[in-house]
Amino acid sequence: MRCRHCDAALSLQFLDLGSAPPSNAYRSAAQLNAPEAWFPLRLLVCTDCWLVQTEDHAEREALFTEDYAYFSSVSRTWVAHAERYVQDMVGRFGLGAKSKVVEIAANDGYLLQFVKERGIPCYGIEPTRSTAEAARAKGIEIISEFLGASLGASLSGGGRAADLAVANNVLAHVPDINDFVGGVASLLKPTGVATFEFPHLLRMVEQAQFDTAYHEHYSYLSLGTVSRIFERNGLRVFDVAELPTHGGSLRVFAERSDGAPRPVSPSVPALLAAEMSAGMKTGAFYERFQAVAERVKDDLLSFLIDAKRQGKRVVAYGAAAKGNTLLNFAGVRPDLLSLVCDAAPSKQGKFLPGSHIQILGPEALAERRPDYVLILPWNLADEVKAQLKPIREWGGQFVIAVPSLTVT
Repeated sequence: MRCRHCDAALSLQFLDLGSAPPSNAYRSAAQLNAPEAWFPLRLLVCTDCWLVQTEDHAEREALFTEDYAYFSSVSRTWVAHAERYVQDMVGRFGLGAKSKVVEIAANDGYLLQFVKERGIPCYGIEPTRSTAEAARAKGIEIISEFLGASLGASLSGGGRAADLAVANNVLAHVPDINDFVGGVASLLKPTGVATFEFPHLLRMVEQAQFDTAYHEHYSYLSLGTVSRIFERNGLRVFDVAELPTHGGSLRVFAERSDGAPRPVSPSVPALLAAEMSAGMKTGAFYERFQAVAERVKDDLLSFLIDAKRQGKRVVAYGAAAKGNTLLNFAGVRPDLLSLVCDAAPSKQGKFLPGSHIQILGPEALAERRPDYVLILPWNLADEVKAQLKPIREWGGQFVIAVPSLTVT
């Protein structure tokens, strides 16, 4: 395999999780006895540009299907994050009725609804039918295509160029990262700004977040590598902010490289120096991660086996993609984890890919009265604990596996 950014040959392994089905390919009851596609889940590192990337086994159309089940609005925390973002960007860049805001991977309109409320012209780009229809139901215009250089240039040439292009949690999801970044550059007005949010590879390693590896995440990103990719494809980084979302994310601000440059924030060289100090351009930084993942897996399996032997009831909460990575890597099946509850109607009544654990609504918790609730989306643990506080009434406890097994 060759690097999807710089085309160098790849040989340094970062993580090998065996094989798994796509993490968002939830199964219906009718599909349980049908063949299920599994793909190797292995991450490699380019020692030229230091882009961490999955091996190529599945096309994007096989991962981001028409019935894609992830709806951003299900998480109140994430919707609140989006509302704060819109408020901050409107104030910082003076957006108004003559501006144009475009969100790439607009999902169900979780963010653009707040742009629309302010009377700012906007539209989204979202290729998955299920989420695009939810956004349209909110009165948001959606273009159902994958963004690349050709689409970006077409939209810009048609009078639809952006003052602000929003790309939250999508940069890692694109197989051709050069074409995607070029598309964002083409989409911007000469003075436009693009912001990108993505999980920070440094935090992934520091906090043992190996379960954020799945086929839909083609790339795992640092500021240093992103800056290099942007420079090659017509964008220039001028600011960066560290965020608590998704276990530690970056918000990178970029502009067209052919325009008048904005001042570069001191946060950019400071974070680049921190990445260098952590050793992110050395093989040793990546080689030790496999053992970390295996320790988390072993600890979770030991807990579940002990609970079963003691006659304890364990269920999970949050049918998240990261949870599917964890459960399939650990080989967990319904004999150890009887069900998972989730608030998303799009997932209820289905079964987790690979493990085939049933997904029910949150009301099943009160019916089953489990001894332990394993929170799979650990990045939303505080939100989940607040919502599920009643489990304390029968002595229930919460369990989190990442970065280390904790029972509270």
